[in-house]
Amino acid sequence: MIASNSRPTTSRLLHGATALLIAVLAGTTALSNALAQAPAAAPPASETGVAAPARKRVEIVRTDLVPVVDGVLDDDIWRSATVIRDVEQYQPGDHVAPSERSEFYLAYSERFFYVAARLFDSNPSGISARQLIQNGTMQFDDAIEFIIDTFNNGRTGYHFQVNPRGIRQDGMFENPNTLNRDWSGIWASESRIDEEGWTAEVAIPFNTVNFDPATDEWGFTIARTIARRQEEIAWSSFNRNLNPTTTGLITGIHDIRQGVGLDIVPSLALARTADYVGNADGDRIDPSLNVFYKITPNLTSVLTVNTDFSATEVDNRQVNLTRFSLFFPEKRDFFLQDVDIFTFGGRGGGGFSGGGRQNGIPFYSRRIGLSRSGQPVDIDAGVKLSGRVGDWNVGALAVQQGENGSLDAQSLFVGRAALNVLSESSLGMIFTSGDPLSETGNSLGGLDFRYQNTRFSQRYTLSGNAFYQQTDTEGLDGDDKAYGVRAELDTQGTGFGGAVGYEYFGDEYRPALGFANRVGVESVTLDGSARYFLRGAPFVRALNSFAGYEYTRRIDTQELQSEGLFWNVINVNSHRGDQFGFNVSRDREGLDRPFQISPGVVLPAGKYSFAGAGVQLRVSNQRLFAPSLRLNRGEFYNGHRSRAQVGAEWRPDEHLFMNFSYDYQDIQLPAGDFTVRLVSANVVYAFNSRWSWINLIQYDNASSSVGINSRLRWNPVAGEDFYLVLNGGFDSAGVFSQISREKAEIAIKYTKTFRY
Repeated sequence: MIASNSRPTTSRLLHGATALLIAVLAGTTALSNALAQAPAAAPPASETGVAAPARKRVEIVRTDLVPVVDGVLDDDIWRSATVIRDVEQYQPGDHVAPSERSEFYLAYSERFFYVAARLFDSNPSGISARQLIQNGTMQFDDAIEFIIDTFNNGRTGYHFQVNPRGIRQDGMFENPNTLNRDWSGIWASESRIDEEGWTAEVAIPFNTVNFDPATDEWGFTIARTIARRQEEIAWSSFNRNLNPTTTGLITGIHDIRQGVGLDIVPSLALARTADYVGNADGDRIDPSLNVFYKITPNLTSVLTVNTDFSATEVDNRQVNLTRFSLFFPEKRDFFLQDVDIFTFGGRGGGGFSGGGRQNGIPFYSRRIGLSRSGQPVDIDAGVKLSGRVGDWNVGALAVQQGENGSLDAQSLFVGRAALNVLSESSLGMIFTSGDPLSETGNSLGGLDFRYQNTRFSQRYTLSGNAFYQQTDTEGLDGDDKAYGVRAELDTQGTGFGGAVGYEYFGDEYRPALGFANRVGVESVTLDGSARYFLRGAPFVRALNSFAGYEYTRRIDTQELQSEGLFWNVINVNSHRGDQFGFNVSRDREGLDRPFQISPGVVLPAGKYSFAGAGVQLRVSNQRLFAPSLRLNRGEFYNGHRSRAQVGAEWRPDEHLFMNFSYDYQDIQLPAGDFTVRLVSANVVYAFNSRWSWINLIQYDNASSSVGINSRLRWNPVAGEDFYLVLNGGFDSAGVFSQISREKAEIAIKYTKTFRY
């Protein structure tokens, strides 16, 4: 980074950041050791509270036999496969006997990893299997799931899940506590329900995962869900949890390969657009190409040419009543490939009071290929290298973004490397260059330390993050650094948890390829939680309470920017997954300038204090009809706000799913009154496991518009897709009333993976 006299030189930056991280590493490790050596409180009678056992271990069978993946366990391979029967509950009990018997079968060949399951059930008619769309949520279905930690490092891994209809869902652990379900791999599965329960077969090509060929041991665990009892059963778990840190070991893996390691993915999109306001039509033909090549079994390179995102799922609308920009998750497959490599410093997770830990993400991939208004911008070409080399996790991304209005094409780059340290932690760095929305030169450098210790105590997990970043923006010489630390103590069982954090963002901190919605501020956050599992209670499974506090002030004046206290006083969870809760809140806001909260409604500068309370009721999605209701009322900027959020889900069978939500806010302020309406309707019909039709209709009165996204998808096998997509935009004076057409697009896209 280029230095000037008004800022630290690069060497001083690296020296200071390194010193900070080393200090945090030493302090966090000392705290971990102290807590680990402290005597643990005796668990209550309802808790087993077992200490972390020695890792389970099983040798997996290598075979030349090939099963027919049809969900019927009549292939010879399963007669000689490794069998796992020693499973135990981890929800609602912890390491207690399951209510039903389960058998899991494991084997592998030179090119495939095979899993099968025989799930006995004393009441097969009670098996829940309502999801029929590939990669759809299985939260309330019977299912099997398994985690493969192919590097056996307890930090990351692959997650695979199958329901009794043979529907696949997968994801990638960005860290032990964050599963990114937007990642998608190529693999096969089928299931069958019979008079004894249900069965499943899975075949995962080694092309789909990265792995270390130098090790013959992988982290692994497998689990089963019995939906009607909300019962979770696993081979290896700890502290009611299932993630890469709780896996056992499968051994004996050797001489596996990925073939040439080449995936060629061409696609073709044809689209016709209509602008009814400007009275213009247009057609486009967009061929595109993605090429994936595994340089080594654990290092993948990707080339994309004329990247097309026409079939990408649309964003859920949000109405913003704050002064800070909103965060939207990445949904595009190209950027989700090896997404765990590019995560940094605990940034990007959820958070209390608005921006949370999303503020200060150094690399936010939605900055690429989208304009300020969210419209697509051409990506002419891009290359990416990601994977692992020894104890290093490395990633590099270079993109040539096309012209955007009057803005010339831009070259963008991101580099990331992280070294595995201790047993579950990492120390890393990141560098970005380029600004996709400006011709002003911009770069960023940063260091981070991520600490994780899931097994230092009988009941608790200790984690922490520390980061330091500095940007260099052409023409700016002010305070352009950002740093923060956070430590968290958590439990999945009965007990208390908490977190504390501090963050600083200079007023000239500008991550042009990142996300920062608050700069020139420093903040302190405190969280606390309590959880209690009831044993033997007829209706209630658990009681929870959570409190969060955040204080943010401006660096230059030391004046309050915002303060928030939220207390979820009680949340009651039933055995079926129903929830009821009550909460209170208190907020303070310091406006240093007038703020237009709604058209024609301007809040004067000054300090505001307001409080509120609310209740929520949510019926479990496992039920045929699942309504939800959230009511809040209280003060708001020297006025009052009443808010009602109503929702309902209806799933009569595995084919049809309907979801409706209505968010209504009535706001009365001295500066003026206004209402907020946000309506969403989702209608999904699955003809079978290959054909599905997804429709999303959204309205908000802030934009006075209606958006429609309709996607017909044919997915005969993983890696091959056909889409017919219809997008429509309408001006709407009321809630779906006085509608007039503004724009429309119809697109056809076909893509297929050729694997060598």
